[in-house]
Amino acid sequence: MITNRWTTADRRGFLTAATAAGVLLAVTACGTGGGGAGGTTGGGDANAALTVWFPGNSAPEIELVTKKLVPEFEAANGAKVQVTFVDWAQISPKLNAGFAGNSAPDVFGHGPAAAAGFAAAKRIEPLDDRVAALPAEDRADLEPYLAGGQVDGTQYLIPLGGNGVLVAYRKDLLSEAGVTEPATWAEAAEAAGKLAVRDGGTIQRAGLMLQSAKIQRVQSFQALIGSEGGTLLSQDGRQVTWNSPEGVKALEYFAGLYGGDAKVSDQLGRDFANQPAGQNPLATGKAAMVSATAGQVLQMVKAVPDLASKIGVLPPLRSADAKTFGGATTGLFVNADSARKDLAWKFAAFMVSKGVNERYAEAVGGLPVRASAAQGAYVTGQPLLKPFIDAAPAYQGSPNVPAWVQVRDVLDKHLEEALAGKATAKKALDDAAAEAGPLLAAQ
Repeated sequence: MITNRWTTADRRGFLTAATAAGVLLAVTACGTGGGGAGGTTGGGDANAALTVWFPGNSAPEIELVTKKLVPEFEAANGAKVQVTFVDWAQISPKLNAGFAGNSAPDVFGHGPAAAAGFAAAKRIEPLDDRVAALPAEDRADLEPYLAGGQVDGTQYLIPLGGNGVLVAYRKDLLSEAGVTEPATWAEAAEAAGKLAVRDGGTIQRAGLMLQSAKIQRVQSFQALIGSEGGTLLSQDGRQVTWNSPEGVKALEYFAGLYGGDAKVSDQLGRDFANQPAGQNPLATGKAAMVSATAGQVLQMVKAVPDLASKIGVLPPLRSADAKTFGGATTGLFVNADSARKDLAWKFAAFMVSKGVNERYAEAVGGLPVRASAAQGAYVTGQPLLKPFIDAAPAYQGSPNVPAWVQVRDVLDKHLEEALAGKATAKKALDDAAAEAGPLLAAQ
């Protein structure tokens, strides 16, 4: 994973959309019942099989979950579990149909951005008491990612995996230029000026390239404004705050990388995240520093093995604070109408238990949600993962409000204007705020 579908990340967490749209893969693990692909909830038989839907169609994930993890859970709990894998493009429509027909599963996976809508519709079970009952060691181990599953402070989703965006760099290029690893955004800009290679007004090698394609630029901006101490929305999610002085400063920094006499980057708007890893500017040497996810970094090394010793990953860069875009990806919800809530919770807790979650993360190619996984075999075997796990306390996900996808698209449109030099940072953010305000008010 994450190959990465940042263009649809807010609809389904950070995980990518599945490649075969519209496919429903029904995989029954050790048991029958549960109403086939849909399952039965509400007033259904509490002794029937627990029904669980996972989003996606990843073969390694299906193999691990159905052939190993579910049988282990069944043996430990004397239970029967029926698992269905539903393509990402179909998970929301099928859930909506299941809720309408009282046949939604007991447990289902989705992205964090779905939590607010499900909570408002009272479709999902609050999990605060159950999380509070976990051993203190477990709560502390999971803490960095739990916030990604909360709505108005209430826990609804148990994250299965995580991801984040950090600045990766070419050790060899920094060494050749006599540049040390930057620790702040200001130092990164200074370093980028020394690393950029120009031919007249043309950038031959970018010094610092932040992801700037559709939607990805919102996430880059969120990292920058968070580092300045600002936020996109108010704490209650009802007002825009991105046009603050911190937001203006963040966007001016972002736009300055791509425009003006001192620009250090090119290829504005190019979608590197969804292209072959070997074509990433960091892999080709067309950029000395780029923002990237853990999955993208691992894929670059897989595509070009010689890069393994040449790529480094910086901790979250700091301005007033050190924040970056990231957090929980997909996770598990418990159906509020389930007749098997206790067993449903046991299954969710099992999936994030020590050892199990690390195996799951390796299968899907994401980050484990436990901090202790940094010492596990999966992460120690992939040293480039460790900076992403260590950065977990600095991750900030998308605002979990019902109108976010619409609001995000509005912000994205105006960020594009500023990055292209068609509007000042202040005007772009003010215009975006004026357009998005009514959407938030109508939630």
